[in-house]
Amino acid sequence: MISEIRPFRKINRKRTKEINVGKIKIGGNNPISVQTMTNTLTTDHKSTIEQINRVTEAGADIVRVSCPDEKSTESLKTIIKNIDVPLVADIHFHYKRAIEAAENGADCLRINPGNIGERKRVAEIVSAAKNNNCSIRIGVNAGSLEKDILEKYREPCPEALVDSALRNIKILEDMDFSNFKISVKSSDVFLSIMAYKLLSNKTDYPLHLGITEAGSFLPGSIKTSIGFGSLLLDGIGDTIRVSLSDDPIEEVNVGNEILKSLNLRNRGVKIISCPSCARQAFQVIDTVKKLEKNLSHIKEPITLSIIGCVVNGPGEAKQTDIGITGGGKDNHMLYLNGLDTEKVTTQDMIDKIVSLVEEKASNIKK
Repeated sequence: MISEIRPFRKINRKRTKEINVGKIKIGGNNPISVQTMTNTLTTDHKSTIEQINRVTEAGADIVRVSCPDEKSTESLKTIIKNIDVPLVADIHFHYKRAIEAAENGADCLRINPGNIGERKRVAEIVSAAKNNNCSIRIGVNAGSLEKDILEKYREPCPEALVDSALRNIKILEDMDFSNFKISVKSSDVFLSIMAYKLLSNKTDYPLHLGITEAGSFLPGSIKTSIGFGSLLLDGIGDTIRVSLSDDPIEEVNVGNEILKSLNLRNRGVKIISCPSCARQAFQVIDTVKKLEKNLSHIKEPITLSIIGCVVNGPGEAKQTDIGITGGGKDNHMLYLNGLDTEKVTTQDMIDKIVSLVEEKASNIKK
């Protein structure tokens, strides 16, 4: 199969400890998972369930919801019955919310033990997590470091984030708890990269990658891609969340595209397309947009090349499962598994490609 061609460079991922987030395994040799977070009110069952199911369909492996109050943690009971994806409860400061979330079915608790308060409270959370087979994410953030750590380093810096992470790791280890992952996030790309690399050298627990408050779709996607790319190329990262001021589906799409681009995980159709120019024999940009929409339901890994002319078209098409190269007089060459097979017209091209992709996806399922 063409889509299984090995990349020129294979990324050697760091082998971390394996933990469970519901039915998803994180770390070890497991695939890098893609996460997102709802932006609905957790107490609004209908809207939250609908959003979770939409992002799951788009390719989210894990979804997080905010639990700022008791009504939100109570809502988890209803939400969990109507979704098919592990759920993370986002907890800040109030330890009782974490206990309630674990008891009401959350698969993971996102907390910063340093913000919870006295060790007795952290111990109660850990006890609830153990009793309910619930994992924990230690979420260190440059914007909410402990007061004494800020006083020590005077400002957020990689060493400060890692110092906080190691402190919190020890808190959980002292309580005989190891089913956890860690993040050391900042909105500053360089700070985040350096913090994760430093932490990776000091611990074997799985790392959750994030560039926090990355921004709107375009700048946020670029910042995140730079940050994640630098870390993932070095084999660092076991699960990722793209933080965008946008629809959570876009976070999932960007996350999956980052993993696709590095050949770390292939889910859905990977389209290779040219930017278009005066040589194009059909409207490449419009064609790609329509194909992205019409093929969004495909989950199987398939490569597709859409090239507007014969300069690079044949070469690209020979490296993909399905390919189209623009030709003269409204006759474009169709390639299957690297071989030119027949000519198709512009009018028939999209329907033909969609049909072939769906057929190939069906065969892969079998």
